[in-house]
Amino acid sequence: MYDYYLGGKDNYPADREAAETAIRMMPDGVVRTSAIQNRLFLVRAVRYLAGECGIRQYLDIGTGLPTMNNVHQVAQLVAPDSRVVYVDHDPIVIAHARDMLHAVPNTTILRQDLRDPEAILRDPALAALLDLRQPVAVLLVAIVHFLKEEEDPQRIIDTLVAAIPSGSYLVLSHFTADSYAQADVAAHVYDKATSTLRSRTQAQVTEMFADCDLVEPGVVWTPQWHPDPETDLSDNPGKSLFWCGVARKR
Repeated sequence: MYDYYLGGKDNYPADREAAETAIRMMPDGVVRTSAIQNRLFLVRAVRYLAGECGIRQYLDIGTGLPTMNNVHQVAQLVAPDSRVVYVDHDPIVIAHARDMLHAVPNTTILRQDLRDPEAILRDPALAALLDLRQPVAVLLVAIVHFLKEEEDPQRIIDTLVAAIPSGSYLVLSHFTADSYAQADVAAHVYDKATSTLRSRTQAQVTEMFADCDLVEPGVVWTPQWHPDPETDLSDNPGKSLFWCGVARKR
């Protein structure tokens, strides 16, 4: 569905049907806008980490189907020696990503689930590429909202952050209905998907960055985080439907 929102070609009839239902339930092209702005946030965050922070290791969990401006493409454009481990639990995503990453240096993808962070961290393919004694950026972009409260998303995030050293970064974006109440209704389209979708507030998303210091401007709408000319939603940033932030581990 996300790939379809972005205008990609790697989606299926069931994805397109569900995505169109969500699009019809929201006004003013909000659904597609939110997906595009979330992707642009990811690009800006990785560019910032690679360029201004000198981060050379990335763990992107819940990567989804490959699309334009993937993490390794953005990071390696700034620093060719950047290493990227992608993680997803969907076999279709894994197949597409392995094909895309074939012969691309310093990249790999693991078939693991965010709900089991310990399994991600002990996967030998991760250890083969990333040195967890050195700073790592953990990317949880548009993925935590698929975790139910009973799955304890905070424990999952804390487990990942605990495994990386001081000076590492956490990048996170999260769906919300704070700006459009009908977004909670539209989210029920995902009830028949592989993972249901949960809205959380700005305060709840901010709490997810425990033990980390938020980079200015803190937890904001995606187009408000270090905007550039491509991110013009100044008249209505809440149209992005996503809170986001980048934080440095103490």
